[in-house]
Amino acid sequence: MAYIFPGEGSLDYFPCRYGSSRVLFRGPKRDIERAYVAVLGGTETYGKFVPLPFPDLIERELGLPVANLGCMNAGPDVFLNEVAVTEIAAKATVTVVQILGAQNLSNRYYAVHPRRNDRFLGATPLLRAIFPRVDFTEFNFTRHVLMSLQQASADKFEVIAEELRAAWVARMKLLLSRLGPRTILLWVSDQPPPPPASKADLTRNPLLIDREMIHAVQPPNAAYVEAVFSPAANSQGVDGMAFAPMEAPAAAGLPGPAAHQEVADLLMPVIHQLM
Repeated sequence: MAYIFPGEGSLDYFPCRYGSSRVLFRGPKRDIERAYVAVLGGTETYGKFVPLPFPDLIERELGLPVANLGCMNAGPDVFLNEVAVTEIAAKATVTVVQILGAQNLSNRYYAVHPRRNDRFLGATPLLRAIFPRVDFTEFNFTRHVLMSLQQASADKFEVIAEELRAAWVARMKLLLSRLGPRTILLWVSDQPPPPPASKADLTRNPLLIDREMIHAVQPPNAAYVEAVFSPAANSQGVDGMAFAPMEAPAAAGLPGPAAHQEVADLLMPVIHQLM
C-alpha cells in the first residue's frame, strides 16, 4: 500500500552537504573518512517518495557507507560545476554514475541553472534566430521548452536535438574523466536504451539518450549495468511510496520500492567485482 501523508514533506530526506558543495543531497550524511561507495545521479538515485532508495539498499547489503549524491532533475552540469562532489566521487572505493538525460545541460542554444539543471534560464540568440516566433519568456523548465519547439517545427527541432546529444557526450566524457577507475555506468529506465533514431522521441527517459551515445562515453575500464524495470515492478504503482495527497501524480511517474530493489540487485555483483 502507499503511505499517504496529509502534509508536505511526507518523508524526511535529511538534506545534507558534502565538503564545500552548495548542493543539498539526500541524507543522513555518510561517513566518507573511511571506505565508501558514491552514487552520482538524478531523481531516481535520490529516491523521491521512496523510503529506501537503491543506494540505501546497496549500503545495507554491502556493509559500507554509500553516499547518495543523487540530485533531483540533475544533468551532468550539476556535478561538473561542483568540484567538491566529483572529488568525493573520485575517492570512493566504487563510483556509480546514473546515465542522465540530455535536456538538462547548458549548450549553444540555451542555458540551465548551474545546480537546478531542469530550470531553463534563457535562449541564446542562435536559438531565437531558428525559432523567431517562439516567446521564450514563457518557459521555466527544459522539457517544456523542448516539447514546444518540437511541436513548432519537428525538422528544426532535430538541429537542437543533435546539439544536445553532442553536448551530452562531451560533458559526460569530461565528468567520467574526473572519477576513479572503479566506475559503473548505470542505465535506469522502464525501457532499454534505443538505437540511434532519425527523429527525437521525447517520451523516452533518459531523454535523447541512445545506445550509441552510451558506448561513446563509457571509459575502457568502466562497468555498465542496464536496469530496466520488470513488468512486476512497474505494476506495483505507488505501493510502498510515501507522499502527500497532492504529490500522488508525481509519485505515480517515478520508480517505487520494487524497482529500486531490482536496481540494487543488479548493481551488487558488479560492485563486488570491482572492490
